[in-house]
This record gives sequence, C-alpha cells and structure tokens, in this order.
Amino acid sequence: MAGAQVAQANTPAAATAGPATTPLAGARMAGQGTLRFLGFDIYRARLWVQPGFDADNYGAHPLALELTYQRNFTAEAIAKRSIEEMRRVGSFSAQQATRWQQLLQEALPDVKPGDRLLGVYQPGGGAVFQMGGRVVGEVPDAEFARLFFGIWLSPQTSEPGLRAELIAAPRTAGQP
Repeated sequence: MAGAQVAQANTPAAATAGPATTPLAGARMAGQGTLRFLGFDIYRARLWVQPGFDADNYGAHPLALELTYQRNFTAEAIAKRSIEEMRRVGSFSAQQATRWQQLLQEALPDVKPGDRLLGVYQPGGGAVFQMGGRVVGEVPDAEFARLFFGIWLSPQTSEPGLRAELIAAPRTAGQP
C-alpha cells in the first residue's frame, strides 16, 4: 500500500479497536497501528507473537495478525493487492502468483467496515484466516504464508511505519 500513512498506536482510533484477546496460544499483542491512504483509514492492524519472537526472522515464528477494516473491499481486490505487495518481499513465478491469488481469493470473504479478519501463521504450515471466531479459509502453502505475512513484517514492506508499530516490542513481546 505504497503512499499510505500510519497512525500512531496511541490514537483514539487504535484505542477503540476493542479488547485484545489472544488468538494464538501463549501469545501477547506486540503492537498495533492504522493504515491510512490519502487521509482515509483503510484498516487497523494488531500483531500477536509468542515469547522469543524475532522481527528480523518473522518467518520462523508462529504469529497472528488481525485487520479491522474501515472500508469495503472484495476478496478479489484484497487478493490482487496482496500478490502485488508480496512481490516486494520475495520473488515468485507468474504461475505461483496466479495460483496464490486464486487460493487467497477463495480463502477470504468480502469485507465491510468493522469486519475483523484474523490471519494465523504457522511456519511451514501455511495461513489460516478467521472471522467471527470461525475459520473462513486457508492457504496451505508455507512459502505463500511467509511472503503474505511479510507484507506487514518484512523489512521490504511498502509500509515501514506500520511495521514499526506492529513490532513495537519485539524484544519483550510475550514477556510478563
């Protein structure tokens, strides 16, 4: 989402994101932020990690990322944009892009303002997507999942400010 701006996690919009629940065993929220584009809120993001999380090696750690949407998006639009952003993180073939975009589009629902979509990443196991406490889809491809979560967590992200907000406490995340 090149050109977007990130709101600080202590803004009223982030504060009203609701109580943080733990979507991953033994995890705690590491950080949160809001993605804005041309002054409009796109979504609020929250990241949960387990003790020992290393942001520089995010792909080696289980994690959960929740997006609370502030706009309407179709699953097709989300999938297309995700593939574009994943190309910043790593290279993959045109065939992989087509396959992954189709799998992601099938795994995700259309979203409207207020919808919370949770993505859970297990290294080597792919991505599982939940909404309203139930699984809505999954992409069981480890490389896809690493690159997908890299949209937010890779140093090559198009949104380094949001990444910084999400990994605000990477050295102490999960510690009492």
